[in-house]
Amino acid sequence: MERSQSGMGEVRVAVKLTNAVDEALVRRGMMAPEQVRTYETDALVDTGAVRMVVPPEVATRLGLGVRGQRVAEYADGRTEAVSVTEPLVVEIDGRDTLEEALILGDEVLIGQTVLEKLDLFVDSRRRRLVPNPAHPDQPVTKVKFAATRAVKGVPTLLA
Repeated sequence: MERSQSGMGEVRVAVKLTNAVDEALVRRGMMAPEQVRTYETDALVDTGAVRMVVPPEVATRLGLGVRGQRVAEYADGRTEAVSVTEPLVVEIDGRDTLEEALILGDEVLIGQTVLEKLDLFVDSRRRRLVPNPAHPDQPVTKVKFAATRAVKGVPTLLA
């Protein structure tokens, strides 16, 4: 995953963003595939951020609606209510996941949730993303198996 390397210690990666609602409409036969709104860019990987961030102009270009507000905390401790998008598909190196993003700033930031869901690690020495060596071919999501049992005829969830 060789990518451009501009700032000191920055990790940047090519990312393709797709309006997930458009994609769903295509699957339902309600939209032509060529109408799906996408955006490709060189994004900053921000391991200090939990959520993904897209600038307002990217959200507009993708046609992402606002589904609410979330409180964002900046590095200097300030907090602010910011808009959060409808779902978008985030694709990095052939791996994709569904995500929502904070609408903020002037560049696309990839946060921890995307890295976790795509099973990607940051190689800070080489300033790049690498697949989890345990799962080099595809992302693997860890889940805790839950079983049910009946207690006096009522199913109970077991963890």
